[in-house]
Amino acid sequence: MRRWITRAEFEALMETGVFPREERLELIAGELARREAVNTAHAVAVVLVSEVLQQVLPKNLHFRVQLPLALSEYDEPFPDLAVVSGSPRDYVSEHPTTALLVVEVSEASLKTDREVKGSLYASAGIPEYWLLNLRERILEVYREPAADAHAVYGAVYRWRQVYAAGEQLCPLCAPDAPLAVERLLP
Repeated sequence: MRRWITRAEFEALMETGVFPREERLELIAGELARREAVNTAHAVAVVLVSEVLQQVLPKNLHFRVQLPLALSEYDEPFPDLAVVSGSPRDYVSEHPTTALLVVEVSEASLKTDREVKGSLYASAGIPEYWLLNLRERILEVYREPAADAHAVYGAVYRWRQVYAAGEQLCPLCAPDAPLAVERLLP
C-alpha cells in the first residue's frame, strides 16, 4: 500500500532538511520524484529562455526559474521556468497556484515531461506549455488545455505545434512579441 504525501507535508520535509536541496525533488501525484539533472546544455537553455522572456514580458508578469508551483494538494512541480502574474513579492507567503506559461527544458525526461507533466499542467488550466526538446533541438508548444479521461491527470492540451530553428512564435502572454526559436536553443 502506498501513502501519498501532501504538498504541506512535502514543504515541511524540505524546510526541516530531511531531504537536502541538492537532491532536487518535486512532488508529483503525491510521490517524490527526482528532477532531471541540470547538465550544461540544460543550464544554458534555461538562461537563454529567461533572457528572451525578460525582454518581452509585460510589467504585470514575471518569471520564476526552477521554483515551485503549488498546483494541487498533491502536486508541487519545479518547472524550469514559469511565467506568473504580479510581482515576486506577491508570493512571499505561498507559492503561485497557477501560471500563464510553463517551460520545461528536457532531454532525458522527454516522455515524463510530455505525458505526465503536460497532463498535470493542462489539468491545472495553464494556458500554454513549452517543452524545449534538447534531443531534437525543437520547441514543442502546447495550448488549449482540455479534459481527457485517458490522460494521466485527466487533461491534455488539444493544440500542439513544433517549432525549429529559423521559425518564430509569440507566447500567449506576450502576443505581440515574436520570438526566434534559435535564441532559445543552446
